[in-house]
Amino acid sequence: MRLIPLFATALVTASIALTGCNSTETKTAETKPAEVKSAAMASSITLFEAHHEGRINQFYDQKTFDSYMSVGETAYRLTRIGSGPNGETVVFGLPKADKKKGAETPAAMLWDGKYEVTSFYGEMYKHGRIYVFNEKADMDFVRKIGEPSYMYTEIGAGPKGETVVFVLNKNNKKKKPVELMAQFKSMH
Repeated sequence: MRLIPLFATALVTASIALTGCNSTETKTAETKPAEVKSAAMASSITLFEAHHEGRINQFYDQKTFDSYMSVGETAYRLTRIGSGPNGETVVFGLPKADKKKGAETPAAMLWDGKYEVTSFYGEMYKHGRIYVFNEKADMDFVRKIGEPSYMYTEIGAGPKGETVVFVLNKNNKKKKPVELMAQFKSMH
């Protein structure tokens, strides 16, 4: 009689061990696709861009951007010579944590069209003005052409007295960009 309970106990133990192995493998397999999705898609991104001496310096981290604005350089960067829309050198300023990611950083992936966003905020520092965007397509247009088609301008509204240009498009050209103005003020 004792053989049957021991045999049953061994059978249950083996079954639990095998089930445990299977569930571990399943969890690993389920985790990997979710990571791949999040690497290619984000709900929102904030970009800061400074045009200086034929370079487009782009940052997705405000602390790194603020450091660049005070020093004029960034410690970690990814540089692409001549890849700007008008032949400019593009420099992606990287925070220390992302220095080894290279082209897999959010700004570079967004530039390459490999990063989708549902919410966008961008600032472009160019010719002593700050251009503020809530659409990536508008930022791309201004980068390529040089000026926006539609805008709402506030003279002296920047943190150092710069003119701030809130970039509009055909869909919102007749509305004062109250939300975008509030977001800009919250950033500064």
